[in-house]
Amino acid sequence: MINKHICENGARIVHEKMPYVRSVAIGIWVKAGSAYEKEGEWGLSHFIEHMLFKGTPTRSAKMIAEQFDRMGGDINAYTSKELTCYTTTVLDNHANEAIDILADMFFNSLFDENEMKKEKTVILDEIASVEDTPDDDVDERLWAAMYPDHPIGRSIGGIKETIETFDKKMINDYMKEHYRPENIVISVAGNYNETLIDCVIKHFGTFTVLESERAQEQSPPIFQGKSISKMKDIEQAHICLAYPGLKLKDHRLHDLILLDSIIGGTMSSRLFQEIREERGLAYSVYSYYSSYLSTGSFVIYGGTSPEHLDEMVSMMDAIINNVVMNGISARELSNAKEQLKGSFLLGLESSESRMHRNGNNELILQEHKTMDEVVALIDNVKIEDVIVMAREIFNSERAVSVIAPQVEECESRN
Repeated sequence: MINKHICENGARIVHEKMPYVRSVAIGIWVKAGSAYEKEGEWGLSHFIEHMLFKGTPTRSAKMIAEQFDRMGGDINAYTSKELTCYTTTVLDNHANEAIDILADMFFNSLFDENEMKKEKTVILDEIASVEDTPDDDVDERLWAAMYPDHPIGRSIGGIKETIETFDKKMINDYMKEHYRPENIVISVAGNYNETLIDCVIKHFGTFTVLESERAQEQSPPIFQGKSISKMKDIEQAHICLAYPGLKLKDHRLHDLILLDSIIGGTMSSRLFQEIREERGLAYSVYSYYSSYLSTGSFVIYGGTSPEHLDEMVSMMDAIINNVVMNGISARELSNAKEQLKGSFLLGLESSESRMHRNGNNELILQEHKTMDEVVALIDNVKIEDVIVMAREIFNSERAVSVIAPQVEECESRN
């Protein structure tokens, strides 16, 4: 059972008891991501995430790491387009100590100038590592092709020109605007007791933030079918084809998820079976969907030798056209449903997965469907629903991102 407590300052706490485990997972969820950054702030959400690990008046960065090591736990964080999350998973007897450290990091980080200088170098190396990984880089560039005129199309990590300008004032101004109680959820799952929830309320339930000049609400992102190509001295050609998807709150989302499973989300999918297994055109070929509050996308990826690129893309188009023209089979839909239900239910057997699900649902959706309700939504999808979804998506314009040794022939694909 998921319990919810709204603190007097508006911060929300969601917690789920799992008495059969020995762990406790804790996450601080903040509605602050790259999609909310203004001009000159590109990468600032991600930079703040890094800097919260760099020390407080009572704990150095090394002390923070050592304290979690001594607890036998781990601490991590990530930034996405619409949120930032700080998480830890520890043994149940260390849960109160863990939340004390997280709160210290969250409220008392120093943002020391020397530490910021070092971390800027680390982040620039992180960005370079993405550029050195073509299957990641081609996906990163795809968002610029889909949404070239909106912050959601920018890299979460930012760019060198903006990262080098970040200072303590920019951090404080950004946190004053976004790290507000109403934008924060603390999610707890595992074998905890009520003293832990009291501790969370003590740390997060009364803090306030001075009013700041709030940013004007952004206009929604508009999908554009652009093409982006990059020539790189590599062995394979990498391509992403992207179509407009669904927003996170769209009631048809499970239609899309099942379509993804049938098209390229599993080893029995059409893309995998026809392109890899039947023709041997690619080692890695798949589809995936991304859904956010403001927009969504459906993406098909393939990596192959340059001489097979045209053939692989032709096969992708043939598979898409076949689904649009001829639909899907009852067996495909049944298999996709069982796979999705199994993935969903098996994925919730750890305290960490429950914490992530509950935190994300509270911060973004403000609702918590039971597992039985989610399974019912999956079971209720009909063949016609998936076919209608396929025709809606694949009859739209598409964006293309290519990284290859030669890109001249790929630039005009659309």
